[in-house]
Amino acid sequence: MLGGDLARERRAAELAQQRGLPVVVSGGSNPEYAQWLFEQRQGLPPGQVQLDYRARDTLSNFTSLVDDLRRARIRHALLVTSSDHMERALLVGRIVAGSRGIHLTPVPVDCGDRCVPEGRRKVWSDGLRAALWVLSGRDLRGWAAAHLPGWLGPDGDPGSVPDRAER
Repeated sequence: MLGGDLARERRAAELAQQRGLPVVVSGGSNPEYAQWLFEQRQGLPPGQVQLDYRARDTLSNFTSLVDDLRRARIRHALLVTSSDHMERALLVGRIVAGSRGIHLTPVPVDCGDRCVPEGRRKVWSDGLRAALWVLSGRDLRGWAAAHLPGWLGPDGDPGSVPDRAER
C-alpha cells in the first residue's frame, strides 16, 4: 500500500482482514494511527503488518522495498493506491518490481472529488526514472537536476513543470 491518503490504508486493512494477507505500508500515516487501524480496528496481528517509512516519493516506495519483498519470496502483490495515482504507481511498480520477478495487481481506491489527475509528463518521467534505477541501481533525479535543469521544476519534480497540454 502506498501512503499518502488514509482511505488507502483503510482499504488495505480491509483487504488484509478479509483475505488474511500480509500488508506492507510504504510511507503511510503516523505509526500510532496505523497501528490503531490495522491492529485494533481491523484486528490484525502485529506480524501481519509492516510499516515502512523509507520512501520519499513514488519511485522510492518501490525501490526501498523491492529487494526485501524478493528476499521474502514474494512473487505477486496487490498495489493499493488512489485511482488518480494508479497509472504512475503501476508503471513505476511494474518496472521496479518486475525487474525482481514480482507481479503487481492494481487495487485502485476511489478518491472521489479529491482526485487530481497526474500529467503525462509526470507519469512518463517517473517511468524513465524507474527504468534508469533498474539499470543503474540509483535514482538519477539528483544528476538530472544538476545536468538537465530545464526538465525539472523548481522543486526538482518533473511533474511541477506543466505538460504541453496543460500549458
